[in-house]
Amino acid sequence: MAGTMFISLLVLLLLSVPVAISLGLASSIAFMLEGNMPLVVLMQRMFSALDSFPLMAIPFFILAGSLMETGGISRRLVNLANSLAGGLTGGLAVVTVITAMFFSAISGSSAATTAALGSILIPAMVKRGYDVGFAGATQAVSGELGVIIPPSIPMILFGISAGVSIGDLFIAGFLPGVLIGLSLILLVWYLAKQKGYKGEEGITWAMRAKAFKEAFLALLMPVIILGGIYGGFFTPTEAAVVAVVYAFIVGVFVYREVKWKDLVDIFSRSSITTSIIMIIIANAGMFGWILTREQIPQKVAEMFTTFSDSPYVFLILVNILLLFVGMFFETSASIIILAPLLTPVAMALGIDPVHFGMIMIVNLAMGMVTPPVGVNLFVACQIANIKLERLTKALLPFFFVLILDILIVTYVPAISTWLPSLLK
Repeated sequence: MAGTMFISLLVLLLLSVPVAISLGLASSIAFMLEGNMPLVVLMQRMFSALDSFPLMAIPFFILAGSLMETGGISRRLVNLANSLAGGLTGGLAVVTVITAMFFSAISGSSAATTAALGSILIPAMVKRGYDVGFAGATQAVSGELGVIIPPSIPMILFGISAGVSIGDLFIAGFLPGVLIGLSLILLVWYLAKQKGYKGEEGITWAMRAKAFKEAFLALLMPVIILGGIYGGFFTPTEAAVVAVVYAFIVGVFVYREVKWKDLVDIFSRSSITTSIIMIIIANAGMFGWILTREQIPQKVAEMFTTFSDSPYVFLILVNILLLFVGMFFETSASIIILAPLLTPVAMALGIDPVHFGMIMIVNLAMGMVTPPVGVNLFVACQIANIKLERLTKALLPFFFVLILDILIVTYVPAISTWLPSLLK
């Protein structure tokens, strides 16, 4: 049954059928050929996959991100970052990374971070004389921080799929996010120095104070969310609702940039994004149930331990697998399929599940900027109006730094586990 399902999935993917539909059709084909149970079981499995209280956090975080994006948050964060780092060599490139770190603590989505900030910063960099390929590459890579720095939708999906605390995953994402952010800042500063990109002049402390004042409410949002979770005031799911209420009040009544007529479009975009993710989860629920029924996780564990019982060898194999998967598959689907398979093996080898979750998320985040299906690449190409080939060439030094960051996160567990351990 599992063999039929995997072959069907491969054929459907080669035929360019969307991943979510491929998962559902492959599961249905395998189920029908087995013929031992009524088809209504498939519908029950799909419903069971969606019948989860933590999953409710996803639509609310998506809605909160849309409200904050429309409410002028991205512009205020760009102004704050520019006041802090705009005077450095390659100031706008450094500002791009810093702003992405700020916005990632609000959006929870890589593509949303790239789109919201890229529409402002890519044209600004080009206007200042930056190469358009370098500008697009900097924004595309910075956008991946949207799923590493909490709140993060992939972290919610991993927590549900692998049975790991979402709150622990949220807090664990800070140090890897800061590590990757700082490494990107150093890289773009070095590249800008080589290319002769200068910073802006005339930035005063009064300008910095004004920018901080305007962006204060935006910066306060992640503090409220994570402080509330770890202060015991609400769960991660309830925190998502708090985020929506906060974003609505700030955008409509404080900044007054979200008009009542904008709400229809905001709710529409959020609903479409949520629906896409939920369809993937429902179909992956069927897929995962069949895998469990056929004892595939146990067989995968046996295969890895037969090859080597060293956690170091296992992690390097996982990194290679995830980098490959990230190039061809959507992040949400990859997590839902692979987390239940690989996490038990990691735990059997003594690897902390929170640490392993960060390894998966950091690896798959890189998939968002690797061709042929990196979503951030297409967003950046559309904004910069350039071809994928030109952007890919500019990405090569970024790939080197990202792979180095992945290895550090993989083999230095404390980066992921130290902050969660302090709160236990």
